[in-house]
Amino acid sequence: MSSEIGKTPFFRLLIPVITGIVISSCLPDFSYYSKLISGISGIIIIFISFIIGNRNRFHLRWLFGAGTFLFIVSLTQVQYHQHEKKALYNFNENTQYYIGTITDIPKIKPKTIACDVKINNQEGKKVILYIQQDDRSYSLKPGDEIVFQARIQAFRNFDKIDTFDYVRYMKIKGYSGSAYIPSTAWENTNRKSVSLYTISQRFRLKALNFYKSFELSDDAYSLISALTLGYKEDLTEDLREAFRISGTAHVLAVSGLHVGIIYVVISLLFSFLRKQGTTNKVKQLIIIIILWSYVFIAGMSASVIRAAIMLTINCIAKIFNRRGFTYNTLSAAAFFILIYRPFFLFDISFQMSFAAVVAILFFMPKFNIIYTPSNIVAKYVYNLFTISLSAQLGVFPLVLFYFGTFPTYFIITNILVVPLIGVIIYSVVPLIIISLLTHLNLKVFELLFSIFQWFIKTATEITIFIVYKVEMLPLAQISNISISVLQLLLLFTITFSFGHCLFSHRSKSLIIALSSILMFSLTSTYTLING
Repeated sequence: MSSEIGKTPFFRLLIPVITGIVISSCLPDFSYYSKLISGISGIIIIFISFIIGNRNRFHLRWLFGAGTFLFIVSLTQVQYHQHEKKALYNFNENTQYYIGTITDIPKIKPKTIACDVKINNQEGKKVILYIQQDDRSYSLKPGDEIVFQARIQAFRNFDKIDTFDYVRYMKIKGYSGSAYIPSTAWENTNRKSVSLYTISQRFRLKALNFYKSFELSDDAYSLISALTLGYKEDLTEDLREAFRISGTAHVLAVSGLHVGIIYVVISLLFSFLRKQGTTNKVKQLIIIIILWSYVFIAGMSASVIRAAIMLTINCIAKIFNRRGFTYNTLSAAAFFILIYRPFFLFDISFQMSFAAVVAILFFMPKFNIIYTPSNIVAKYVYNLFTISLSAQLGVFPLVLFYFGTFPTYFIITNILVVPLIGVIIYSVVPLIIISLLTHLNLKVFELLFSIFQWFIKTATEITIFIVYKVEMLPLAQISNISISVLQLLLLFTITFSFGHCLFSHRSKSLIIALSSILMFSLTSTYTLING
């Protein structure tokens, strides 16, 4: 794996990006000076690499790489500090008037309506407003501009016992503060924002209302909303817990799996087009346009955008007759995402989605070497099994680190649930198209609408039934696991080095794996003794 990654140019560019983010996060005081030093040094070294004579250019070819590394580190640090500045709390301690725009779909809480609001004339700072429930607050929509009176407060951690850093979590999400707004302290200005994001959220709201017309149970409605639109606010805590314990929580977030299914559907629809020449280029461009149309309708959530970027780069590679999905494609997606939004490096879903894809790229070819079924049905089931196993091998160190649990029945559950998720997503697309045609009052469209609606309802109810049943099985999860950052890195090293050793039979990989196991055991022993 190391030799393949070493040949990927975007992986080499990704390393300084991650370095710059880590320095900015862990060493903020040092980062202030280092971004200037590394930036200036990088430019000077790059300049020197161009002016040296031809005689020494080959021997000093590393200079350009070193200069580029330093410059990208500096550029990333500048981006990080810009985003940090946006999330910084610097509001007046006293109550005052603000004007802001609601950016997302308001969320109904027990006594309030939670609104994500972008403050005007405050460097685009985002806050969460908890508005007292009444008829006016229920009517708020994305893009609405409101004027309100409040004392915006900084976020605080819940208590000393809880280890969850809520302040850092909200900073990563880009929020600066929050406030409670009584019904008498705000007014709708009746002005609308026309930004691309708020328009996208309005389309998302219409899609949610469309799902409500299906007369589904609350769990079924919330599940379809999460699967197709990435809207998880209506998911109950019981349903979230059932998916987490069963090892299928990854399907609740619209990510690579969902966008990947849509990508496959689009590719099949245009499979009649040739895979070479101008026709192939047109096909890939059509796929890109449809993908980003889905991103727009799905509310432009971060996870959907990440997956769409990966698949877009994949399409661009095919346009230029390059290999489609590779480590370089994945590195390119991570590079552009982190340059634009450095805080994503600390986002759990970002880490899990990329860890899962890396593991699939690494383990899937090896599993196919072991066994490749000739029967179509057997091949489909085997691929489901190996994809699920590969993804879980990639994310299980992160699951242990963040949640301290590990689902024991994840393989069986994923084999059952993932195909059902595919049925739901496959059925939603034609259902939306048919719903537009039902206005023609033709019986055939009404019949098709009923059929696809039945497919969605049935697949959803079966999915919910499975995860609840698995949750109740004995030893459904191993819990109370605690590992450090060092142990997290060691687990990744053990997983991939053992995988490499088993298939390549190289002693070097075995030595790395065994050394990592020894270090993991030593650190675990040290933690127990000094607990």
